[in-house]
Amino acid sequence: MNRLEELRTFLAAAEEDFRKFYEKENNAAGTRARKHMQELKKLANTIRTEIQTMKEGLKKK
Repeated sequence: MNRLEELRTFLAAAEEDFRKFYEKENNAAGTRARKHMQELKKLANTIRTEIQTMKEGLKKK
């Protein structure tokens, strides 16, 4: 569940930039939002890899 908390924390931190961009049309916030999305993509890929590794470990038992 550690990764789930990590995702929640990440999204909470990114939320303000998304609000500023979509509600106030702040271009700098849009740039930060894009950066958050790139970081989310990396985190998601890491989690996907961990899940796959764990699934393979469960099959061997």
